[in-house]
Amino acid sequence: MRKTPSDEYLEKAKLLSKEETERLLSRTRSKLMRRLENEKMTALEVVAIQLEIEDEDLNEWRKKMAEIRKKTKAK
Repeated sequence: MRKTPSDEYLEKAKLLSKEETERLLSRTRSKLMRRLENEKMTALEVVAIQLEIEDEDLNEWRKKMAEIRKKTKAK
């Protein structure tokens, strides 16, 4: 679990609308939400970390899908 968000994702989080921020917070992992509730992190920091996590997950998914497509084309 990251302790601090990167500057890049903090900037992205600042640009989100209130609705987009709420959607991201609704998908936030429980450990991050506890940090927000215990006031160890701000909402902006939590949203930035969640954005970073989701980007990493999406990139991993894309790699796996590319591998699957490559295997199915080879057959």
